[in-house]
Amino acid sequence: MIRAIPSNELFTILLIIGMAVIAIAKLTAPKRFTDFTFVVINSKYLNIYARDQKFFDKFDALLFGNLILSASVFGYIVYRHVYDITNVSANLMFKIAVGISVFVLIKVLFERLLGSIFSIDELIDQYVFQKISYKNFLGVVLLPINALLLFTFSPTTQVIYGFIGLLVLVNLIGLITSFKRHLNLIKNNLFYFILYLCALEIAPYLFLYKVLASK
Repeated sequence: MIRAIPSNELFTILLIIGMAVIAIAKLTAPKRFTDFTFVVINSKYLNIYARDQKFFDKFDALLFGNLILSASVFGYIVYRHVYDITNVSANLMFKIAVGISVFVLIKVLFERLLGSIFSIDELIDQYVFQKISYKNFLGVVLLPINALLLFTFSPTTQVIYGFIGLLVLVNLIGLITSFKRHLNLIKNNLFYFILYLCALEIAPYLFLYKVLASK
């Protein structure tokens, strides 16, 4: 039996769009983009640009757009491997992109709402900016990962787990860095911090896992 060869045309187009978006972000703010690329190992980016953040920031919006594209492609690659399918559904890709966007945006908006309720807007704004910055960095990291999975490596379970582990590590570095920057505040409000951690950092992902596992 001849095995159908999977088509990567849609993925290729999305990868090119992602690279174009990143290039536009770099052209828009070259100095900021350079600082952004070192955000995992250096707090300079967070220290400088957290003070100048706006409700809508074009630089962050562009990188967030790439995050959605890259995460959607990676999610579909994993889905295609798990269910052993060869055809590419633009409709399913769109649903994945919308799902990721809604999940992230609702989480951010809810955190900002809590900041307003408890009158800690400035603290929450800084914290959200840090988390969004690390997530946007993940979007940049996902671009070469997606390219490797599509055109170089065969997406075996071990390879996919390896890349997922790398993404989780980068995300953990971001969270730990954010917590270290507010260590004194966390120590003085340990109970509320644990409550926040369980309600907004663990529970949403557990819920998402349950939903996906039930499919």
